[in-house]
Amino acid sequence: MKLQFSAADEAFRLEVRAFVKDHLPADIRRKVELGLRLEHADYVTWFRILEARGWLTPGWPVEHGGPGWSHVQRYIFDEETLLGGAPRIIASGIQMLGPVLHAFGTEEQKRKYLPDIRQSNTWWAQGFSEPGAGSDLAAVRTTAVLEPDGQHFVVNGHKVWTSYAQWCSMMFALVRTDPNASKPQEGISFLLIDMASPGLTVRPIRMLEGGTDLNECYLDNVRVPVENLVGELHKGWSYGKYLLGHERTGIAGIGSCKQQLARARQLAGQQGLGDDPVLQARLAQFEVELMALEFTALRLLSAHQQSRTPAVEASMLKVRGTELRQAIFEVLLDIAGPDAVPFSLDAQNLEHLDEAVTDPTLVALAANCLDARKLTIYGGTNEVQRNLIARATLDAF
Repeated sequence: MKLQFSAADEAFRLEVRAFVKDHLPADIRRKVELGLRLEHADYVTWFRILEARGWLTPGWPVEHGGPGWSHVQRYIFDEETLLGGAPRIIASGIQMLGPVLHAFGTEEQKRKYLPDIRQSNTWWAQGFSEPGAGSDLAAVRTTAVLEPDGQHFVVNGHKVWTSYAQWCSMMFALVRTDPNASKPQEGISFLLIDMASPGLTVRPIRMLEGGTDLNECYLDNVRVPVENLVGELHKGWSYGKYLLGHERTGIAGIGSCKQQLARARQLAGQQGLGDDPVLQARLAQFEVELMALEFTALRLLSAHQQSRTPAVEASMLKVRGTELRQAIFEVLLDIAGPDAVPFSLDAQNLEHLDEAVTDPTLVALAANCLDARKLTIYGGTNEVQRNLIARATLDAF
């Protein structure tokens, strides 16, 4: 198995690096490098720059606007954009729903929804988790009842931890359409829901770092046209698993790990700790662990190239990548020491940065570390992923 990049791959890396350097707006780059809050307009600006180049939807087929890249090129693109200070491509519409519609959607659904996703005209919320159904999605209790005329579903329930719902005009959701199914997984369907529908209410959740990017969504007799059903009735569990496989691979965040590790080395020099042997040993250990994670990802890419469908590897990447990212954020706080203590919600916005009582490079450290606590929870908690890994390993014998 070859785990090295070809000359063509390295040329592509240089192309992406040059593009980010030349086209990423300076204010957006500064926000990312300092860990400051990004607004909806920041993402849309960068996404439309990428779309103009044909690079916003790396995993999409060419006939729907994808660039036709290999899995290796997609990996390189993700790494180089993050290292260049660009915002990550928020997954819900582009990296999660898009693949599901390509695989299971009707031609009408593809025609209606995919162009607006690609052009950043429509943002999608992920309506999966519920108060009693987080990692165990088979326990979803939000119901969708087909009206007697067969034209609409009536949806009632409560979704929670819905990322960026305040910016979204549509939601894809898992709903229970057969409460009497012999197995919980067999009675779930996959619906597309207009966020402007009467009866749908979005309420923000204030997080540890002060942000409100997560939300609760209440659905009270929300009517959804039957043509918004993706795939077959009661088969939504399979589509949800397909979607989460894409999410977990992306959550590993190898490019983000490299980005934050570089930030740690820069901050160590700034704080006079560049030659501290204990700190350098910790950073070296992170380098080793990150290298191991990267080789695991490359093996996963190799499996994709051979048209196999890895599953447990995605869980492995999710577990190790998110825990490594959390550990790097913790060492960033250690490097900053008491200078990271002052906390200002306003100062996390670029326009208020000059109001900060500490160095601009330290303003968002505490908030970034607190925000990183969610990494091991979403996309399926790491504890559940370990169970999946163990079960797959035991079943192999």
